[in-house]
Amino acid sequence: MPTTAPSPEPSAPSGQGGTSFADATASDSALRRFLHGLPGVDTVGLEARAASLGTRSIKTTAKAYAIDLAISMIDLTTLEGADTPGKVRALAAKAVNPDPTDRTAPRTAAVCVYPDMAATAAAALAGSGVKVASVATAFPAGRAALEVKLADVRDAVAAGADEIDMVIDRGAFLSGRYLKVHEEIVAVKAECGSARLKVIFETGELSTYDNIRRASWLGMLAGADFIKTSTGKVGTNATPANTLLMLEAVRDFREQTGVQIGVKPAGGIRTSKDAIKFLVLVNETAGEDWLDNRWFRFGASSLLNDLLMQRQKLSTGRYSGPDYVTVD
Repeated sequence: MPTTAPSPEPSAPSGQGGTSFADATASDSALRRFLHGLPGVDTVGLEARAASLGTRSIKTTAKAYAIDLAISMIDLTTLEGADTPGKVRALAAKAVNPDPTDRTAPRTAAVCVYPDMAATAAAALAGSGVKVASVATAFPAGRAALEVKLADVRDAVAAGADEIDMVIDRGAFLSGRYLKVHEEIVAVKAECGSARLKVIFETGELSTYDNIRRASWLGMLAGADFIKTSTGKVGTNATPANTLLMLEAVRDFREQTGVQIGVKPAGGIRTSKDAIKFLVLVNETAGEDWLDNRWFRFGASSLLNDLLMQRQKLSTGRYSGPDYVTVD
């Protein structure tokens, strides 16, 4: 299955001496030419490989390692209209100390909240090493003027967000206005300052694997630090196949530019078995360099509880059931 993107004529070195894509983003027509020149996705081959990798059996010490790694990669998330400061503080406490009965349990990577809760999360997580992630840019639909989206980002960063999760304008993308999407990502990245930027595609709304590949390259060309599958607010979210496709994209992008980009599947990943399947995808597709929470995250809430129960079972031989963990 061909996965490597075509290389435009380089205009300047980029990253670690790799290809520059400045020409590809010079105009709307150039960007369209580049994105539609990417190799078409072999749907059967992609889904077959994702399914095959999902059958790998991980046991004993390797399973224990994978569970701890998965916990350390979670963006523990609450994105509800009923969120309160108390709920966010409780979630932050869980992120820092996921299992009060076992202090060896790793901390999660981040707590992800709406911008108006970022200050509460930042205060609760101060000094812990757990990051504050905040959704912005009129999440989850992204239907707002650019000025509104940028103000949303500024508010979140000012409140203490270490990471911004933005949504792309899917309407613009699906109607072929790629440069508009690119320019919005560039503008949001500029507002992020030192905060890392995760660009959400909402893969369930992009309809085709070819569109997911194009969106992946568009996000990376615009300066995303992470590319992310979904908001978790639609019917189809992260799947092994769409995540595999995005992992191929970041692998190929680094090969051509020397720049490493992270991947975040979000929505629908609820069990330890699911999480381990995704870690196998990472290792077998992008490689060990991505097996770190700086480069791979799970957007999840209920996943942490199952990982903690499976972790406890491995250490004690007993399965404690759902009462063993807190209800978020």
